Amino acid sequence: QVQLVESGGGLVQPGGSLRLSCAASGSTGFTLNDYAVAWFRQVPGKNREGITCISTFDGELPFLDSATGRFTLSRDIAGNTVDLQMDNLAQNDTAKYYCAARTRPAYCGSAAFQYKSWGQGTQVTVSA
Repeated sequence: QVQLVESGGGLVQPGGSLRLSCAASGSTGFTLNDYAVAWFRQVPGKNREGITCISTFDGELPFLDSATGRFTLSRDIAGNTVDLQMDNLAQNDTAKYYCAARTRPAYCGSAAFQYKSWGQGTQVTVSA
């Protein structure tokens, strides 16, 4: 089982940037090469929305059209982190952001039910 911890959320003005980080850890022999890691976000009263995912098999696979060109995913295999760089943020990007991981299969999926491992989430608030 993989453990995930998100960091980097906060308050930012419209047009600003934030970088979220997802730190992953597991038992002996753990490597992110064996996992697909995705970022989701959720606002109260709505389902979790898939943003993007990265895996050895898929590379980067974005799900959210509104994030294309603004959000960029990067993975550090040695450091066991998956970062989400978010630029040109808008008020409707306000949400709690979660990273999630799956293995067997380690392919990206856009639906929350496809992932068994989740972090606790980090709040992103975009406001003037």
